[in-house]
Amino acid sequence: MEENLNVRKKAELTLGGGVKFPEGFVFPYRLSKSTAGPGAGSTSAVFSFGGHRVKKSVSYEAGEFELVDDSGRLSMTRNGEPFLEDVKIEPVVFHCPEQAFFNLDQRCIFNCAFCVSPKLDKNLNKGYTDEEIVRMTKKAVGEQKVVSISLTSGVIDNIDDTLDRFVSCVSKLRKEFPDLPIGVEPYVSKNSQIEALKNAGATEIKLNIQSPNRGIFGRICPDLDYDSILGFLQHAVGVFGECRVTSNMIFGMGETDEEIEQMMESFCSKGIVPTVRALRINPINRDPLKAAIGEQPRVDPDRAIKLAKIQKKTLEKYGLDTRECRTMCIECTCCDLAPFRDF
Repeated sequence: MEENLNVRKKAELTLGGGVKFPEGFVFPYRLSKSTAGPGAGSTSAVFSFGGHRVKKSVSYEAGEFELVDDSGRLSMTRNGEPFLEDVKIEPVVFHCPEQAFFNLDQRCIFNCAFCVSPKLDKNLNKGYTDEEIVRMTKKAVGEQKVVSISLTSGVIDNIDDTLDRFVSCVSKLRKEFPDLPIGVEPYVSKNSQIEALKNAGATEIKLNIQSPNRGIFGRICPDLDYDSILGFLQHAVGVFGECRVTSNMIFGMGETDEEIEQMMESFCSKGIVPTVRALRINPINRDPLKAAIGEQPRVDPDRAIKLAKIQKKTLEKYGLDTRECRTMCIECTCCDLAPFRDF
């Protein structure tokens, strides 16, 4: 019962608003300022409770949730009512806890309606070189727990040049860190690029289908090809292996639960692990999303829990386990309900 309650609390916290810090609260770690993922563009922190962790935007001004500091013992309220009795704050390595997760470049030539990264202020682009990423990772490994390295990126000018950058960075990281898992989240345009990433030293790859509904995909990602992504995912399993290929599947854009379940079944039967993620609507992506798919209701925690349970059942059916994934979102668990890890 307690485990189920904590899963619901995680769903509510993940899908809810920001967290307000109490006046005068001194944050014990460096705050995260991500340029990718659901929290892109916001200042955020990672909170953990009951074996779960969630990354939330934070401020001292306002929030649906509020952190309470009682002489060092942290709890959390929601709209003034008790919500979590015992909360801890976890350090972020880069972008997420226990991972050196870098966005090679937030700029992107594609125009996916939900994606915030390319719409952020250009001054936020961190523009790290390969050498800087290696140096920062080396420093982090020497100072705190780092279980893996992950890389994502927008497509700056063209896919080929961006893939070359991925390969270059992975090669340098693999040389310096021979034993750490390395995950990559690229756009690819040919099978040979998947093989090049594997040969450079990547251990996992994430190629995002974004929606189980082909029509919705065409409206939210008009510059991408649905069938090509499906083909690349299938090829990637042959290169990286089962449970080493993942794919974002966003819900809350007008698709049905049946469509999600069917794609889960298709992916898992091929050895692909779906990352089932609720749509996050914010001031930056609200208008592009409305233009693409119309006004959509806020995702309900009940639906998130229902789909996560279906996801776990489908993974089990095909002998897959998210605990075998060592990089990127499934290893992090901060933004989604992760079967086998959260419940």
